[in-house]
Amino acid sequence: MAKLKLALYWAASCGGCEIAQLMIGDKILKLIEAADIVFWPVAIDAKYDDVEAMPAKSIDVCLFNGAIRNSEQEHMAKMLREKSKILIAYGACACRGGIPGLGNLHDRQSIFNTVYRDTVSTEKNGNIFPQTLFRVSEGDLTLPVFYDTVSTLNQVVDVEYYIPGCPPEEKTTWLALEALLEGKLPPKGTVISHNVKAVCDECSRKRDIKKIKKIYRNFEIIPDAETCLLELGLLCTGVATRGGCGALCPQVNMPCTGCYGPVEGVIDQGAHFLSAIASVIDSKDEEEIRTIINDVLDPVGTCYRYSLPDSLVRRASLK
Repeated sequence: MAKLKLALYWAASCGGCEIAQLMIGDKILKLIEAADIVFWPVAIDAKYDDVEAMPAKSIDVCLFNGAIRNSEQEHMAKMLREKSKILIAYGACACRGGIPGLGNLHDRQSIFNTVYRDTVSTEKNGNIFPQTLFRVSEGDLTLPVFYDTVSTLNQVVDVEYYIPGCPPEEKTTWLALEALLEGKLPPKGTVISHNVKAVCDECSRKRDIKKIKKIYRNFEIIPDAETCLLELGLLCTGVATRGGCGALCPQVNMPCTGCYGPVEGVIDQGAHFLSAIASVIDSKDEEEIRTIINDVLDPVGTCYRYSLPDSLVRRASLK
């Protein structure tokens, strides 16, 4: 029986997904028995030209991690879509936009102004910004076009499956790979995870619908080991986040940040969490409610940390 051909690619992300793919441990030996890795720029010497030369649909499956931030990443997404029978959005950035997606609060020029001109550590040497083309005596030097808007993978190309997480847990990665190796893949469009319910469903902390008078930042209180973190006033997004991770963060007194994406059937994860916050505020006084809500210092970064490009809003308005 011929081995499967597997490709992996890294777009706009931190690189954690590349490490997560190795966290399957000795199961990687089982993977190698059944599949050959034909393209993985971070680990093997393979060039873009190699992929371009491959016949259409010659790659059985591609794990694509990272959002689409620039023209090179869009080109690779479209090329790997053409070459792959199955394209999987791997990790929060590919699935929902991830942390890079918070760039959608700004546009390209405002980001460039901050990075290359306005920071105190930047040498003020004539407002030099990256150029897509620069000619030197040896030839043309090029850079990808940096887009105003970060996109999820499925906003650029068709995607068969989604593996959530920042990065995905080892058991989530293996759940998908095992289904692939055994030929037991779920219906197209499935988010592959161990749980379709919320992280709260996996969390052992006690919930008794307490109301809160104050919202705390993580460093401001030391939570007990038993009470629901949201009911203690910590912004734990577990109520609005798909399970499958095993509620690892709440187990160590850290609020869930939402990296596994929305629970089944929810369109907008951030709006779902905002509703959850509103439900636990213990006040009917408009001024007091405003005071409590003002403790949320970064509403978008809190509620849409991994999902802004995938939300109903998608980005801040471009004027």
